[in-house]
Amino acid sequence: MEQRISLITLGAKDMDALSQFYDALGWQRTPSPDGVIAYDLIGQTLGLYPLDKLAEEIGLPLSDLGYGACSFAQNLRFKEEVAPLLARAEAAGARILKPAQDVFWGGHHGYFADPEGHIWEIAHNPFSPLRADGGFRWLGYEET
Repeated sequence: MEQRISLITLGAKDMDALSQFYDALGWQRTPSPDGVIAYDLIGQTLGLYPLDKLAEEIGLPLSDLGYGACSFAQNLRFKEEVAPLLARAEAAGARILKPAQDVFWGGHHGYFADPEGHIWEIAHNPFSPLRADGGFRWLGYEET
């Protein structure tokens, strides 16, 4: 198995409301088959799919999906970008779980939950600078 993720699928109880949230954050949808809403990312895609259909596809009862201990993160170029992005998420319908603040290891971050409870960390990590296109790698990229 190659060390990468191609698609992240969020099971959605209310596809319209959840997609409106990501639309309000400024994300652009990409064409996709009926029943799936997709946003292309840098090297991956985030998909929204009805939660009941996801359980059916996997072959599990809906009650078995529950909520896992998982979070998604978006790293930003500058510390000063974290609080405004958290505010934008809150204005779009997110619940702020942790306001923007410095972290003991030298970074700056905060957390929000989208309207269905999916948790996002918004962070600036001075030890992992982003590529010009926003690409992220732990400990950054080598200069070329």
